Amino acid sequence: MKAETGDRASASAGQDQAETVGLITLSHRGDLERCALLFETIDRHATPRGCHYVIVDDKDVALFARFARPDRRILPLSQFLPWWMRPIPVLRWRGRRYWLTPFGKPVSGWHVQQIVKIEATRRLPEARYCLIDSDIYFFRDFDLAALAEPNPTPFHVHPGGVVANRPRHILWIGTASRLLGTRAQSVPADDYIDQIIIWDQATARAMTDRIEAVTGHGWVAALCRDRNFSEYMIYGTFVAHTPSAMERHAVTTQSFCRTHWDDDALSGADILAMLEAATPTERAFCIQSFGSTPLSTIRASLDVFRTGDGAERPERTEAA
Repeated sequence: MKAETGDRASASAGQDQAETVGLITLSHRGDLERCALLFETIDRHATPRGCHYVIVDDKDVALFARFARPDRRILPLSQFLPWWMRPIPVLRWRGRRYWLTPFGKPVSGWHVQQIVKIEATRRLPEARYCLIDSDIYFFRDFDLAALAEPNPTPFHVHPGGVVANRPRHILWIGTASRLLGTRAQSVPADDYIDQIIIWDQATARAMTDRIEAVTGHGWVAALCRDRNFSEYMIYGTFVAHTPSAMERHAVTTQSFCRTHWDDDALSGADILAMLEAATPTERAFCIQSFGSTPLSTIRASLDVFRTGDGAERPERTEAA
């Protein structure tokens, strides 16, 4: 079935760059200053790299324009959505925006972000992508070249991470199995969600082709019809159940990111302790944007870590 969101090459910025890994970040005006810090840490710790594509609401493109440069493009959200998805101007619930579709109830901005991640990976010019949110900051050098072709794509798996007390995750693996036509997974099941994820473009295209073949609908429509989906669970389930895709990946249980999940306010000392406790593979850290930690505290802690030669400290060799 024909792709719903237009010409795959329409967002390209030139020739394919198979030897590089691009970055994709979806953000919004509320995270503008968090993005500024993310960009600073990427420029310090994640070079060389492919282009960084920052995708924001159409009305926010001008606001983010000051960050644009040859290797960082600010792109409108609508560029990656089918024509039939339309934002509802006044509808808000729990702070989320909603989009009208012809396929049942409106979908939330959270759903839209997942759809856009998939479509951007399918359509932009690099062969590999690092998917990274705007509340993540690098504190060590991150060698993206090691993740580019012809090296295998890291495939993050949390073995048995979907358990009975995680009902949303159970829904997500059920949706992934239905969309992809794979055998239903029993609990405990593997979890494929992490804060920094690397996706392979050829795999993402094959994944959406599979969804269309199984469901008989365009892949975006199929996701909108179901609603209980996770983009990372779908990609992970596809790779795990598709030998040709698995050949392009290398399973890892290690994360690139250390994360603080709670909404309490961290002190500078707490953040420094978090960085000191990082495992060798953890090159960035995440303090959730819904939390109470001021961005000024995060920035100051990074400065202390760096000026204290934190980036040059011997890295621990044992697992955390």
